[in-house]
Amino acid sequence: MTPASAPTETPATNWLAAFPIQAATEAVEALRQGWMELAQRPRAEFNPKTKEDALTKRLKVYVENHVARQHGLLGMWAAEDIIGEVDPVTGAMIEERRTDIVYGWNDAARSMKLVFEFKRLGRQKKHRDHYLLDQGLGRFVTGIYSRRQAVAAMVGVLLDPELEVVPPIRTALEQTTLATALRLRKTAAGLAYAQPSALFAHADFDTEHERDAALAPLHGTIRVSHFFFSFGYPTTTLKQKKSAPAAKA
Repeated sequence: MTPASAPTETPATNWLAAFPIQAATEAVEALRQGWMELAQRPRAEFNPKTKEDALTKRLKVYVENHVARQHGLLGMWAAEDIIGEVDPVTGAMIEERRTDIVYGWNDAARSMKLVFEFKRLGRQKKHRDHYLLDQGLGRFVTGIYSRRQAVAAMVGVLLDPELEVVPPIRTALEQTTLATALRLRKTAAGLAYAQPSALFAHADFDTEHERDAALAPLHGTIRVSHFFFSFGYPTTTLKQKKSAPAAKA
């Protein structure tokens, strides 16, 4: 019997072997550590009510100045990194976006720009839509975030308990209309997302998306790992009910 030949590797199957997963994992773990240290207790300028861009700027600076040095990370950290397009004739900005946090790394053979897109997430559908649509995950699909990059990260900042926030996001990804809009490529098992993540131990799940040729890496898709960061104390978006005034005797 003639043995079956091994399948020929293509860019679609061997991209992960070429991706600098160790450097990416180090960046992810540094960001997680920085978050846990800053979010372990309420701080006047770093808490659930702090605006998203303020949270990410503070986190980036803390990680760069403390955590990255502690672990010997040699890549470049940036917050509010400006990306876009310029009209070469007029010099005008055609499109301009700012990524929340990016970690840039390279060696003699490989390079990456790992973008982390943060979204404050409560239990409400409007929060879920903000995370999943054009202002969130969609930026890595039809938007210009992570151009020609193989991997990116969405980070949900939990304002309510995880069980009230994350499962509805996974359920939404299974809906045909959303899956089509996000150009989801299903897993080998036919699922909308891969759980556990194939990339990072602390990611909740991965999604894979088709991209236009001008935005995609050579193998044609981007893999997005989804992380959910919580504060080190109970948080909720539910408004506290005011107690009724005591009745007069």
